[in-house]
Amino acid sequence: MSNQHSGHFSKVTLGGLLVTLGIIYGDIGTSPLYVMSEIMGKEAIDTSVVLGGISCIFWTLTLQTTIKYILLTLKADNKGEGGIFALYTLVRRFKVKWLLIPAIIGGSALLADGIITPPISIASAVEGLRFFNPEIKTVPIVIGILVVLFMIQQFGTKFIGRFFGPVMMVWFSMLGVLGILQLGGNIGVLKALNPYYAIHLLSIHHEGFFVLGAVFLCTTGAEALYSDLGHCGRANIRVSWIFVKSMLVLNYFGQGAFLIEHAGKTLGEVGGAANITNPFYLCMPEWFIPIGVIVSTTAAVIASQALISGSYTLISEAMRLNLWPKVLIKYPTQLKGQLYIPSINWLLLAGCIGVVLKFQESANMGAAYGLSIILCMISTTILLFYFMWMKKYNHPLVVLVVVVYLVIELSFLYANLKKFPNGGYVTLIIAAVLVSVMAIWHLAKKITRSYTEYVKLGAYTQVLAELSRDLTIPKYATHLVYLTGANHSDEIEAKIIYSILQKRPKRADLYWFVHVDVVDEPHRMEYRVHEILKDDVVRVDFKLGFRVAPKINLMFRKVVQDMVRAGEVDITSRYESLNRNNVIGDFKFVIIEKYLSSDNDLPWRERVVMDIYYFLKKFSLSESRGFGLDTSSVKVEKFPMVIHPHREIPLKRIE
Repeated sequence: MSNQHSGHFSKVTLGGLLVTLGIIYGDIGTSPLYVMSEIMGKEAIDTSVVLGGISCIFWTLTLQTTIKYILLTLKADNKGEGGIFALYTLVRRFKVKWLLIPAIIGGSALLADGIITPPISIASAVEGLRFFNPEIKTVPIVIGILVVLFMIQQFGTKFIGRFFGPVMMVWFSMLGVLGILQLGGNIGVLKALNPYYAIHLLSIHHEGFFVLGAVFLCTTGAEALYSDLGHCGRANIRVSWIFVKSMLVLNYFGQGAFLIEHAGKTLGEVGGAANITNPFYLCMPEWFIPIGVIVSTTAAVIASQALISGSYTLISEAMRLNLWPKVLIKYPTQLKGQLYIPSINWLLLAGCIGVVLKFQESANMGAAYGLSIILCMISTTILLFYFMWMKKYNHPLVVLVVVVYLVIELSFLYANLKKFPNGGYVTLIIAAVLVSVMAIWHLAKKITRSYTEYVKLGAYTQVLAELSRDLTIPKYATHLVYLTGANHSDEIEAKIIYSILQKRPKRADLYWFVHVDVVDEPHRMEYRVHEILKDDVVRVDFKLGFRVAPKINLMFRKVVQDMVRAGEVDITSRYESLNRNNVIGDFKFVIIEKYLSSDNDLPWRERVVMDIYYFLKKFSLSESRGFGLDTSSVKVEKFPMVIHPHREIPLKRIE
């Protein structure tokens, strides 16, 4: 299976290139809509700023996107899958516990800044309508498009997804043609390919360094290239990037040529009566603007769709890695990797509408955009360092590369800090909330595991065998199935033994203990069977990848079918009348859910973590639904979680 996947992974096809264009380049591909506008602002057009700005853009796309992500980071694939959590699963084999911190920060920052991507892309495109009506209110239109976009997620995007590639092909071709038309009038702008102009702007201009905050917007979609590695393949991404980067560079230089021709004026003065202040639209011939607005808006919607799908995948991975509460996941189509998470969908929509209402204009959104995503890129750099070190790349070269990129990205971070009071705090607050949820969920699981009591299963096999044959106790189920968190096959939670033997003794013909182990490989689906006691006690261990939905009901049924086919187990009912008629016995799942008892003596930090954890748990799926179990055959037993109970109670008996 892995070899087959590897072969597909390295294959370049025309269809694959087209799909890649439609899936992963939406964010970085729509950046020409707002980057030059953000660099220029409301000041008069300065030739040195224009040349320095587009020089910075070119070298940012080259160093940050091409070298770091396309050449280096795409090598860090986990069985063909990418993204910051996939990278974390690769490097956590180092057993360096603190590596979870950049993984959590990076994932949270990517989600948080993603809330502003659909609004800024769609708003920038829709604002081109002001050419026809300078007084038009774009906010209701932007919100309307967002609502429709998020509403259709529940039906899947298999149908409209077929148009993504061709539309983005048209979009990038349009970018290139518009750029070439402007370059024809001022080919001299190509001298900005010389990094001297970027260095000159950053070192001499009075606020040149802070231009980096706007320049950074040209590469904010680079992380998506890595996140969608599994959908497109490394080779398809690398080949298609040659075309995409060429079209982006042509358009940026074309906008630069146009701006230099109008040096000394503000964008508002250049737009004049048309009331257009965006260089992207100012570069278009008047007759083409209606077409440009339509194509731009469509491309912006596709960019938003890619972000939304990426958010679902990110949360799904976080759930598998015990970094997020269990939430409902739906699979609207049979398309590989496509899923829909209702709770995240509506939270994203609420966040996007809030951004539109707060900032109103794309220019205002640009002032808040990028501050969080740079934290994600820094996190990726840290994890990438450990990956390259683990792979035994040339160590001095690895250190040099990482130091260079940390200097670049910390510079971007410093420049983006200027955005904090202008709205950057919004995405940072959202990121902080997401980091808190992930950290608390992880810590609570760790605390719970550390205080869970396990016993040796071998000490209870004899009593389980006798209980199974004790006719004085009513039969609870033919097959009794418990989900266990014990990693070792010879251990079991003490609470499970208590549930079977003491909390109403549960007689069954066969006891099953099922354990789910989430492994670092994304799509692994394997199981192992331990027959602990012939015809009485069986343990099943599932090894599931972090991108595999744990549909335990279906998977367990498949295991039982395999065992029946191999003659390892007889699932025919052992009630005499039913056995004679070959009726299959019933299966009963028992889920043990814990709640925090008031009789605890936890350290105050752990108490706070557990209190918040159980509060969040109220909004998450139950264990049975989280594991995809049929609710009609599930019994949920609640046990108090008592940690460090007071050892002595000063209670005296009196006569």
